[in-house]
Amino acid sequence: MINRRTFSKAVGLGTGAAAVSLAGLPASSASAAPASGPGGGRPVPTVPALAPGTHTSFGRIKHVRAGVLDVGYAEAGPAHGPVVICLHGWPYDIHSFVDVAPLLADQGYRVIVPYLRGHGPTRFLSARTFRNAQQSAIALDIVALMDALKIEKAVLAGFDWGSRTADIIAALWPGRVKALVSVSGYIITDVDAQKAPIAPQAEHTWWYQYYFATERGRAAMEDDRYRPELCRVVWDLVSPTWNFDDATFARTAKAFENPDYPDIVIHNYRWRLGLADGEHRYDRYEKRLFTGPPIHTPTVTLDAELDPFTPPPGDGSSYRDHFTGPYDHRTLKGIGHNLPQEAPTAFAQAVVDADHL
Repeated sequence: MINRRTFSKAVGLGTGAAAVSLAGLPASSASAAPASGPGGGRPVPTVPALAPGTHTSFGRIKHVRAGVLDVGYAEAGPAHGPVVICLHGWPYDIHSFVDVAPLLADQGYRVIVPYLRGHGPTRFLSARTFRNAQQSAIALDIVALMDALKIEKAVLAGFDWGSRTADIIAALWPGRVKALVSVSGYIITDVDAQKAPIAPQAEHTWWYQYYFATERGRAAMEDDRYRPELCRVVWDLVSPTWNFDDATFARTAKAFENPDYPDIVIHNYRWRLGLADGEHRYDRYEKRLFTGPPIHTPTVTLDAELDPFTPPPGDGSSYRDHFTGPYDHRTLKGIGHNLPQEAPTAFAQAVVDADHL
């Protein structure tokens, strides 16, 4: 599986230099979609090209009680259309899909875009609930959301935390996932593997993970002055060619004002390094995830060429063996970490294509 150790083996010591040398390349989308489905079946629709930043907001944010949360989510498209659930990462929010959602809605999909726990209007139902951000807990939030909305099966599409969450659901609850789009491929965490050191240049890429392991890092996340500035630094570093404006960042930064945000972010990164405990009720799920379970769901994986977390050659070969069902991989040239917001047409096309595998 992809973790800090396998990332290091693929990257070696050249990641930083590669990212700098490619930073000036213009953005481009993935290759054209296939004209027909498997075996020459029904044609695969082509998603019309849309300039990133065309849309700036969703409609009314809805709420539903799901598991331990009151989940805030955006919805687009026909109420009875096939469901796509789009899952964001850190330090981002649902606006990563602000252009993707209308593209998919126009294709007839019912698009659900939830704020993850600790983000935006999503709240814990009880003040006594431990602010846990281990990987299986977040995945179970989305299963609970599907149950609350009476969604038996959906296409799951995500990046960063969202990719990991979608991967986990596809691995542990495959009957709930019709198809999968996963940026950076297979990124289920093995905590034991995370404990070993990796090449220094690769360690440098993960600087904020180690910063959050300190009380100084926690204090920065809790400080209203430094939290948005810290998150913006991450945006700049991991998406070197994305020319977002202040308003774009500000729309997402509102999600960082959730009172649980510092606790969720800090716990997520400390847990992944084995520096914070999870909850015993999730042990059975984590035990299975640490074995690197295969994913049989039809899948399209995406690598962003300028994402510093994409190991060269960025062709998906480092995680290909984890996907045993119908599969396709694409590398997006000139794109950084926030792939759906930087390249919404390519991301939406990947969703449509995965649904037709």
